[in-house]
Amino acid sequence: MIPQDFLQQLLDRTDIVAVIERYVPLKKAGANYQARCPFHNEKSPSFSVSPTKQFYHCFGCGAHGTAITFLMEHAGIPFVEAVKDLAGQVGMQVPDDGSRRPPEEESRREKMFERMEAATTWYRKGLKGNEKVVDYLKKRGLTGETAARFGIGYAPEGWQGLREAMADYADPLLAEIGLVITNEDKRYDRFRDRVMFPIRNERGQAIAFGGRVIGVGEPKYLNSPETPLFHKGRELYGLYEHRRAIQGESRVVVVEGYMDVVMLDQHGVQNAVATLGTAITADQATRLLRLADDVVFAFDGDNAGRKAAWRALENSLPQIQDGKRLSFLFLPEGEDPDSYVRDQGADAFRKLCDGAMPLSDFLFAELTAQTDLGSQEGQVRLAKLMEPYLDKLGQAPLLKRMLQQRLASLTGLEPPRAARGPRGAAPQRPPQGRAAVQPSAWQIALQAVLHDTTRATRMAELPESERPEAMALTTAVALLREHPELSTRDIVEHFRGREEQAVLEHAAAGLLAWDEDYDVEADFQGALNTLSAQAGRAQARELSGRKPSELTPEEKVRLLAALQRRKPDPT
Repeated sequence: MIPQDFLQQLLDRTDIVAVIERYVPLKKAGANYQARCPFHNEKSPSFSVSPTKQFYHCFGCGAHGTAITFLMEHAGIPFVEAVKDLAGQVGMQVPDDGSRRPPEEESRREKMFERMEAATTWYRKGLKGNEKVVDYLKKRGLTGETAARFGIGYAPEGWQGLREAMADYADPLLAEIGLVITNEDKRYDRFRDRVMFPIRNERGQAIAFGGRVIGVGEPKYLNSPETPLFHKGRELYGLYEHRRAIQGESRVVVVEGYMDVVMLDQHGVQNAVATLGTAITADQATRLLRLADDVVFAFDGDNAGRKAAWRALENSLPQIQDGKRLSFLFLPEGEDPDSYVRDQGADAFRKLCDGAMPLSDFLFAELTAQTDLGSQEGQVRLAKLMEPYLDKLGQAPLLKRMLQQRLASLTGLEPPRAARGPRGAAPQRPPQGRAAVQPSAWQIALQAVLHDTTRATRMAELPESERPEAMALTTAVALLREHPELSTRDIVEHFRGREEQAVLEHAAAGLLAWDEDYDVEADFQGALNTLSAQAGRAQARELSGRKPSELTPEEKVRLLAALQRRKPDPT
């Protein structure tokens, strides 16, 4: 873990407005700055940045966080990489706390990247002037400009062609990153006589390759193996090239092949990515749902395509959140995205995506096909088949409720009573004048403390509660009493990766919605009075249930104080 005091110093030197303005044009709007949100497509600005709180929030899609969070979400980089990026901007060195890679390991990784880049360059040179390969790609409709954009190349037929690209063909790193295969005393290139597609990470570095055979041969596509640089269950082909377009449209189209991505791009559909020879994984689904509100899985209409779509559904259900949309597009028989966009054009393909089958329809269509709804036994079977899929929707309680209601209409079985709301949900105080659910006293007190951290020193002992906002307030107040110099931004970052993070982020984001004339102190005092009264009622109930002879003198004093503090419960 990076030390908290370093993160605090780093954020003290960082201006969130300057960081975000590198990517998004901001305009002054009162005390804050506004822009059209970079995380979803919108016509009017709902993205707000507070220079005083060093925090951003979008009132459209709900994205919010600190400068570190912004870099993680916008650039798609891990936490440590975002910290390093910010540290480099302000001239700070991230300390080595023992969890970072040793210098020798970092050096090995750099050498791996260098060899991957050398191979990429050599494969690209192999494509130029090779009439056989160029003619093949031209027949597929590929232009030289598109080939250059994706760094497409060619691996020649020879067994050890990479000798020409590498200073030392015997270098063990070449086998470690999957470029060569070592078998007893033999050593030869993994990719031979194949069109080469570089697979890049979020920084644009080549980490693997996909090689397509020319003409007849098996396997049709050959991918790099798992290596220290490449984990196929996490990466997506085309994500580096298409990240900005995906965020701009708030839609991503997931296809099966490299050529599907490349040809869609060439025809103007620049928000497609491809899996790497496997079904979509939970990790990949999470990455895509962070980038876009609408994920369209586009598969062939044959049996294999429907099986791939079903695996994508199963792996995506735990990651989907309310407000996100997953849908499934099955192309006409004999078509794939590559052939369809070449024959029909980009607009026709986009219309197909617009009409893709929603997740709910696909789920019910597949499961009802396994039952006989004309019988009560079949209706019960459908309900049992649906149970494990509903259980996966932990992050989408509203969608789960709608599916339960639809299931009830088909089976006649009553849906379970709706839960009062997901644990951890933290309501936000809306701008004055907007209708909304009244936030709890805990939430009001939490936001008041985040608004002015000195309020933590003016709070008496808080009553016990298992409410998420109560637990977040209690831990935040304890932290501030020990470190009163911390700001709102520091508190949020302090709890990164812990249960309190989401609640604190939601509460801090709600501050940006307050009107300038909102009387924070009045609500804060009212919330404290309410919490005190609740604590008094709880303590009075506990002590009143015991005989006076069983109470100690101290408990009798506490009971009297509790009776004086308590107020009638609201009706």
